[in-house]
Amino acid sequence: MNRYFFIVVVLLLLGVFVIIKAAVIMFAERQYWQEVADRFVKENVTVRPNRGNILSADGKLMASSLPEYRIYMDFMSGEKDEKRRIKDQQRRDAALKDSIDSICQGLHRIFPEKSVAYFKRHLQQGRRKKSRHWLIYPNRISYIQYKEAKRLPIFRQSIYSGGFHAQAYNQRKRPFGSLAAQTLGRLYADTALGARNGIELAFDSVLRGRNGITHRQKVMDRYLDIVDIPPVDGCDVVSTIDVGMQDICDKALRDKLEEINAYVGVAVLMEVKTGEVKAIVNLTKGNDGKYYEMNSNAISDLLEPGSTFKTASIMVALEDGKITPHTLVDTGNGVMNMHGSKMKDHNWYKGGYGEIDVTRILEVSSNIGVSYLIDKYYKDDPQKFVDGLKRMSLDQPLHLQIQGEGKPNLKGPDERYFAKTTLPWMSIGYESQLPPMNILTFYNAIANDGVMVRPKFVKALMRDGKVIKEYPTEVINPKICSDSTLAQIRTILRSVVKNGLAKPAGNDQFAVSGKTGTAQISKGKAGYKTGRTDYLVSFCGYFPSEAPQYSCIVSIQKPGLPASGGLMAGSVFGNIAKRVFAQDLRFDLNSAIDSTANPIPAVKTGELEETAEVLETLKVPLEERIASTNGKEVWGISHADSSAVRLEERKPKAGLVPNVIGMGAKDAVFLMEKQGLKVHLSGIGRVRRQSIPPGSKAVKGRTVALTLK
Repeated sequence: MNRYFFIVVVLLLLGVFVIIKAAVIMFAERQYWQEVADRFVKENVTVRPNRGNILSADGKLMASSLPEYRIYMDFMSGEKDEKRRIKDQQRRDAALKDSIDSICQGLHRIFPEKSVAYFKRHLQQGRRKKSRHWLIYPNRISYIQYKEAKRLPIFRQSIYSGGFHAQAYNQRKRPFGSLAAQTLGRLYADTALGARNGIELAFDSVLRGRNGITHRQKVMDRYLDIVDIPPVDGCDVVSTIDVGMQDICDKALRDKLEEINAYVGVAVLMEVKTGEVKAIVNLTKGNDGKYYEMNSNAISDLLEPGSTFKTASIMVALEDGKITPHTLVDTGNGVMNMHGSKMKDHNWYKGGYGEIDVTRILEVSSNIGVSYLIDKYYKDDPQKFVDGLKRMSLDQPLHLQIQGEGKPNLKGPDERYFAKTTLPWMSIGYESQLPPMNILTFYNAIANDGVMVRPKFVKALMRDGKVIKEYPTEVINPKICSDSTLAQIRTILRSVVKNGLAKPAGNDQFAVSGKTGTAQISKGKAGYKTGRTDYLVSFCGYFPSEAPQYSCIVSIQKPGLPASGGLMAGSVFGNIAKRVFAQDLRFDLNSAIDSTANPIPAVKTGELEETAEVLETLKVPLEERIASTNGKEVWGISHADSSAVRLEERKPKAGLVPNVIGMGAKDAVFLMEKQGLKVHLSGIGRVRRQSIPPGSKAVKGRTVALTLK
């Protein structure tokens, strides 16, 4: 019995030891064994592909995935048992002590905004705390900076012996900042979750690519990552956006929004024949008073369009043969009783316009003129008027390439209740809601000889520089009206800008056609008169009138009066049209030559012998030729006036930091390194700032940061 009792006790103690050891492994040593497992055994590891880029119409990079890193130091790496811990700690402390100056100088060279003393103090603090995950630099760094850091002493060792490690991020970058940000789209913080909106979301499946699979295998005493299924990188998406035009539209709209204190602004520029959206701006006022791309207002906002809708109303009546451009209407004193409600023109307080024809009605945007004609000819059959609007596809969704578009709300008496006042108010842009993009598509059809094309945001997919799929122009409606109606309305729209309220949209260089719009914004059930009245001011048109190339809509939501579609939205349109037209101009360079003038260029500071040689080759006058120095450098500065360039020698003094302000990068680096200094460059152009003042003592090995602009 004693023997059995002894065996049971031994087994119990052994069981307790196993449980304790298992607990230690599971909890106290969990991280260590997890690192060991990750190091040697990896099965079916997912390898994510590179997400495709989004390019502009002319090949500029608008969105791309770039790796970024946070770098850390594990001061306790590789330490397991007590003996090794003491031995490794002594070895690591000695190595860190010997190399810390080199490490900190290297970090300062890579990140010049932090001093050598800062890095030394920071790393020593992490070592005292025995941190396993000590953040070396507070910000994310680029791949190039990461590779430079990996070359420093100790950092170049493996993570298990040196402790240096990094956390990688796949960051989506937009080189042009906020330009077209809402249309390009945004990704979730965890890029594996995909995109949130815009082109990023609509084309997520092709941008994302396909995951690969790897596993770790031991080959000849070395562990290698074996690729089972290689990842397939995403395709590049070629958008229709033109960066130059996008910048023009953004600047013109933003300036006007700030001027009139508006809270939402939209500008869309479209190529007439193809429907390619060359620029799209959606700006919303933030809590800080600045404007940001927050929502896709151009395609989603369902608002009563106001007077830009009058063009469609008149076209229906012209197409049905009810009126001509010369049909007269007596608008009286600017106020007319319309089935018990007062219809007013904007100048009613001045006595109205009296008797005017259809062309003049659109020129001055007369509410009475349009509503009187539509009510007169369609009050007994309002569905016929609505059917005329539907023939022009104004009620159809556009089925755009990106998500979020609003569906037009354009219904007749067969689909909803129609009061006697509904038709006249509907004819002037109320009682119906259309997104700005739909209004633009309609006006683009007028410019495109009656052919309505679908707006397009993406025109091709590319892989490895080759086009693998193109998106052709799609026709929504091959003919929105007859040629005679089209010719009449185009003449009227041109006159609206030349002789009417839309004059701010025009210019002296080329003809512009279009229509203004000013409408009160309904507050839903509260109507139009509750509290502050908000207004939608807009202008939609195309240019040049004779051979339209671009159509454009500007739509602005603003609080209170004054509110003018012509002065506010029309002026933005005018600025966009002039700048876009100027961007497209092509001149014969020979016509720019002025044989009577010899322009004097700006000349960089630097080596004067080479400067003189270049200027003489270009036949630029020199006040005085530098004397020959048998190949020795001559350093100095240049002065340019209206007739010649004057070169002034300034010899750098040995042992002192030279003055390199105004030099190019090559000359500046040469002079600095000649004095034993190390150079960190940032920017392009000429040197505008040097971190060590000129004339200071040159300390060999010291780093000077040069900023070029």
